[in-house]
Amino acid sequence: MNPLISIIIPTYNRAHLIGETLDTVSAQTYTNWECIVIDDGSTDATAELLEDYCKKDVRFQYYKRPMIGLKGPSSCRNYGYKMSKGKFVTWFDDDDLMYPSALKDRIELFEINTDVVICKLQYYNFEDAIIIDETNIISDKPIEDYLIGDVTYFVSGPIWKRSFLEKQNYLFDEAISNLDDWDFNLRMLYANPKIKLLNNSLIKYRIHNDSLTKQLKKENFDEIVSECKARLKHLKLLLFKRNINLKNYYKFVCVRSKNYLLRALLSKNDKKYYIYITLLVFQLMSHDFSGIFKAIFGFTSYSMFNKGYIFFKG
Repeated sequence: MNPLISIIIPTYNRAHLIGETLDTVSAQTYTNWECIVIDDGSTDATAELLEDYCKKDVRFQYYKRPMIGLKGPSSCRNYGYKMSKGKFVTWFDDDDLMYPSALKDRIELFEINTDVVICKLQYYNFEDAIIIDETNIISDKPIEDYLIGDVTYFVSGPIWKRSFLEKQNYLFDEAISNLDDWDFNLRMLYANPKIKLLNNSLIKYRIHNDSLTKQLKKENFDEIVSECKARLKHLKLLLFKRNINLKNYYKFVCVRSKNYLLRALLSKNDKKYYIYITLLVFQLMSHDFSGIFKAIFGFTSYSMFNKGYIFFKG
């Protein structure tokens, strides 16, 4: 008997998309799976749609996130994990699609000592039906490259062995809304899993206007602050790991923070203070004392006289 794989999908108001996602789950050539959908409080036709799928196929399960839990995909993922029974676990998004062999091709690579098998994803434009790009999962220094986005797994690239996940203090950080998968995958990497990489794209990752990348470009400062929190969290986690070179990470975050701070100053958003502190911390860690002076002078000048944001350019 093939081992059971638990597929956990958080959803919120995606009745117009999730059906297509679930159809690709149904079409998997590997058939011993359970698909657990956790609803984060949808107000559209999600409940009716999922009830239909559950009636047609008992492998689908539908739950609503407990009211005592925090709203957001991380809370739903954690709850879905508690409800799951599979020896192997993978998380998936409610708008992405699996190729028919997405489960089979990864599960066949597991050996006794393998903790996770990871495949690539395609960035897919569904309106034009074209592949825009693919994720990179290959690196000889995965933690350093994952920190700055040169390596990307998302939540759906890996299939994890439950016995490995059970050893972790916690899974998804429910206080993080942006970079939640980045935070999760990095913490799993810190635990030194035995990894196998499948350098094939088995998943279509949907590019659309609701994506977090688009939200950041629209100056959603709640998401920007969430990113800052995640960046600072991992600075603390890695501070005393001497085998990890953080120089590129410091530089990467400084550039992003300066860009975010400039936008916050120009739009007079109160989140500027948190972004400012984040920038100063990473400039201090990278010994960029000239940058610290410019940041302090520019921030003070702009706060008092509405001039000085020029110091955050470049």
